Amino acid sequence: MRLKPIKTESDHDAALRAIERLCGAEEGTPEGDRLDILTTLVEAYEDAHFPMDMPDPIEAIKFRLEQQGEDKKALIGIIGNRTRVYEVLRRDRPLSLSMIRRLNKRFQIPADVLIRPVRLRPKGRAA
Repeated sequence: MRLKPIKTESDHDAALRAIERLCGAEEGTPEGDRLDILTTLVEAYEDAHFPMDMPDPIEAIKFRLEQQGEDKKALIGIIGNRTRVYEVLRRDRPLSLSMIRRLNKRFQIPADVLIRPVRLRPKGRAA
């Protein structure tokens, strides 16, 4: 495959096949350089054509807890007391700036994920 910008789905497919063939190429070799370039081109094409939405802040918190093998109790003191933790996780209360800072520091959840608006639960609805 001649190196060129990826503009179509068939270009994308061809680049993926070439990456598959080059997988395992040693860094610093012509094949390794070709792999790096193709990977960069594919990432740029996929970012433009298949953008991914950032996750919901509450779902990101739950996911990180699960990843680390922790439960909701790990949020006590970071989000606030036990009641405040459950209010946030039930979507009754939005995250405050201080909560976001502490979550980012303790769990390394990116701040740009945490600052997204939380879909609050409509008032008067039970969980």
